[in-house]
Amino acid sequence: MASKKVADVHEAVADIGDGASVAVGGFGLCGIPDSLIQAVADSGVGNLSVFSNNCGVDGVGLGVLLGLGRIRRVTASYVGENKEFARQYLAGELEVELTPQGTLAERLRAGGAGIPAFYTLAGVGTLVADGGLPWRYAADGSVAVASPPKETREFDGRRYVMETGIHADFALVHAAVGDTHGNLVFDKTAMNFNPLVAMAGRITIAQVEKLVEPGELDPEAVHLPGVFVQRIVETGPQQQRIEKRTVREETEVSA
Repeated sequence: MASKKVADVHEAVADIGDGASVAVGGFGLCGIPDSLIQAVADSGVGNLSVFSNNCGVDGVGLGVLLGLGRIRRVTASYVGENKEFARQYLAGELEVELTPQGTLAERLRAGGAGIPAFYTLAGVGTLVADGGLPWRYAADGSVAVASPPKETREFDGRRYVMETGIHADFALVHAAVGDTHGNLVFDKTAMNFNPLVAMAGRITIAQVEKLVEPGELDPEAVHLPGVFVQRIVETGPQQQRIEKRTVREETEVSA
């Protein structure tokens, strides 16, 4: 098998063009492919449609692309901690499809497994199923684009809503260790959405903190097989950032 290693992150993302759909791994700021995101920002591409659990924070992670105005549409389950995200959404500059977190995870997995759609209880009886969620606002604050109603069906006396699998042109993921065949090992919570995102991409690009040769990874320790990865680049140890640091005020302790 030929090596999937590329020289650097800029080469890895060179063919991501304007208007591409991109699935991005990570949860909050944990396990985000920060170097690949920065390389996409450096390339100058825009009008991107992004699938991710969240959109980073201001100036970090996907917040970099958002701050540059490069993202047209976001499908996510959580969008807090990002003031610029809120501003763009409410100003009608950004289209947002909010999806229950478990549903988003299964949509990514389904897309990677070749499953076009599935039924779930999550969202039944709400705007998620009935339609009417504001996807995009107009400049005057009215709803310019609302979510359409989704197909529902009854199984064993319970109502379910149909959700579709996600297929993205590209997927960007972060792993602790990988080999040149694309097999990946994730570290603890950084596993989160990364394996599912990797499955959903037509071309999946992995940044790894440490790259090893084939055979150095214990097959039983591999979290994601290399069949889902087309390119891999070594970026070194990742600086772990904290979304919001909260500390207790110092109090005087009596003797």
